[in-house]
Amino acid sequence: MSFDTLGLSAELLRAVAEQGYSEPTPVQRQAIPVVLQGRDMLAGAQTGTGKTAGFTLPLLQRLSASPQQGRGKRPVRALILTPTRELAAQVGESVETYGRHLPLTSMVIFGGVKINPQIARLRAGVDILVATPGRLLDHVSQKTLDLSSVEILVLDEADRMLDMGFIRDIRKILALLPKQRQNLLFSATYNNEIRTLADTLLESPAQIEVARRNTPTELVSQVVHPVDRERKRELLSFMVGSQNWRQVLVFTRTKHGANRLSQQLEKDGISSAAIHGNKSQGARTRALADFKRGDVRVLVATDIAARGLDIDQLPHVVNYELPNVPEDYVHRIGRTGRAGNEGQAVSLVCVDEKKLLGDIERLLKRELAKIVIPGYEPDPAIRAEPIRNGRGAGGNPGSRNGPGPQRGKRPGGTAAGKARSAAAAGRGRPYSGKPRRPAPGRTA
Repeated sequence: MSFDTLGLSAELLRAVAEQGYSEPTPVQRQAIPVVLQGRDMLAGAQTGTGKTAGFTLPLLQRLSASPQQGRGKRPVRALILTPTRELAAQVGESVETYGRHLPLTSMVIFGGVKINPQIARLRAGVDILVATPGRLLDHVSQKTLDLSSVEILVLDEADRMLDMGFIRDIRKILALLPKQRQNLLFSATYNNEIRTLADTLLESPAQIEVARRNTPTELVSQVVHPVDRERKRELLSFMVGSQNWRQVLVFTRTKHGANRLSQQLEKDGISSAAIHGNKSQGARTRALADFKRGDVRVLVATDIAARGLDIDQLPHVVNYELPNVPEDYVHRIGRTGRAGNEGQAVSLVCVDEKKLLGDIERLLKRELAKIVIPGYEPDPAIRAEPIRNGRGAGGNPGSRNGPGPQRGKRPGGTAAGKARSAAAAGRGRPYSGKPRRPAPGRTA
């Protein structure tokens, strides 16, 4: 079966073909015709099954088939709720990718960034809104968002939203929507809470179930943070401290790079240890034991050293440097999201690593969500440099294991930046200050 047998428009088929897809996944084969019919749907599908395109494509077609009349402000006609900002950004990119040839507008809103730029965009009007529940209700309370014209509601990863305590927020949002609308609910599991929500939300729904795919990334949310090579360490320290990460596995390309990064994190006040081939087995065993016990917050490792790692419920994996071999990326992020537990994979990507990132996305057959952290925007004046023998990102200027000095480069790791990162890490609570450079109000 091909996509052109599912009843999609020529504009959508063109966008699908441009992404290199020819055959729909099982969830897409089942979901797309149901959504096009206008029916409510309850779908059991894991991340990684293609479910996002399964609702994005028919949603775009339904909205474009009945365009908004008049020249006034565009009302929100489709609302997609997600549990996390990483997933919101990923869904938002999917909407933009597949809707590129349609006269529809979309935007993503989530917390953790300035709200005023979001308000400005909402005032201009938007057809499709992707949002996390908390920030959505923030806009409602400020009267900057009207949901009275929503025609289609999507609850993506509904089970995770309930697990995170969003049921009250969801009920508040449902009360703001018109009663006559199409509802699509996606969930990886069907517990009593999900069934109760489905019973109250859905009317005579079509039910589809897709078996789990045997991939190591099913339960792992993936996000890329673009950043200059010399600010990677500063950003990593900021994220660990501000988000109060207690257990983080960080990957570097080289043994020397692992040692250097671990030492820098210690100076920032973040307990850290490095494991690699030059470490004795005793040292590696002790470092891993300290990490599992919680005495060490960050374990910095090379790919070879991490082959045998099996850490139960590891919440965070960070690619400080992307691997040269894209398959190693899948192995790295497979350290989290194990035994049914969800995990987060973060990649800090500088201009040198764009090709490596492209290779990884081709292997995964999808683009990864890219979110610029306010205050750590990459400097466009910095040019890419070759990655030599697995080195070249995050090194010290002028060292034999990193890039030399270059024009237009901002020095990373100022004393003030280190003090802020160390303070945030040492306090063990979320960072409440501002980044070193003022954020320009950038949103997804």
